[in-house]
Amino acid sequence: MFGMETQQLPSIGWAGFMDGGFLMQAVLSLLLATALGAFIGFHPTTQRTVDTRAEAELPKVMIMYALVGAVIGELVLKYGMVVGFVVFGLGGLMRFRTDTASTRDTGRLIIVTLLGLVAGLNLPHFAVIAAVFAWVLIFWLDGHPIFELEVHEIPKGRMKDAATAYRSVLGELKCSIVSENKSFSKHRIDYVFRAPRRITHAELHQALCERVPHDVRGEIDWEVE
Repeated sequence: MFGMETQQLPSIGWAGFMDGGFLMQAVLSLLLATALGAFIGFHPTTQRTVDTRAEAELPKVMIMYALVGAVIGELVLKYGMVVGFVVFGLGGLMRFRTDTASTRDTGRLIIVTLLGLVAGLNLPHFAVIAAVFAWVLIFWLDGHPIFELEVHEIPKGRMKDAATAYRSVLGELKCSIVSENKSFSKHRIDYVFRAPRRITHAELHQALCERVPHDVRGEIDWEVE
């Protein structure tokens, strides 16, 4: 090990903002990775089998990880496998030492870690491009948050009427229902839906409590991030 030579990585610095060719290539690579991730994530056969919020969120996770792969690819292309081993080590550290609430949060954690690595490698131009691209992507992906709603203790014999009432209120709120599952034996309905950008969880809860008729109303529980 003592005989190994230290590889000197090239330093570009702020002059990289003048490299129009690299900037264009980087943007196109990130765009292509995002498009391919969306192509796989929003596959029609997958969308037909969604029953939980986690499954509905999966396409977003795939797109974010595609972006992660593109950023790593650009780094390896620029600096070779040396950076690849560094990224591999960081990934192992985050995998075993970091506790995040979801795969979505893990993807964001990896992105910000890579941004720090890119900045530390004196590639501020690529760090800025990747950060702006990730910010826009997150804004787009999370523009319509996904909620999972469980309506239980529905009055006996009123399941169909209750489903119609809750579906109608969600429609009035401009929500897009991803899945609706009824359990007649448990007097329960489970919804997974996308909400508009501007509506809050509290507003959704209040509307469902106030607008659904009392004679078909059940108790509601939420699963949100």
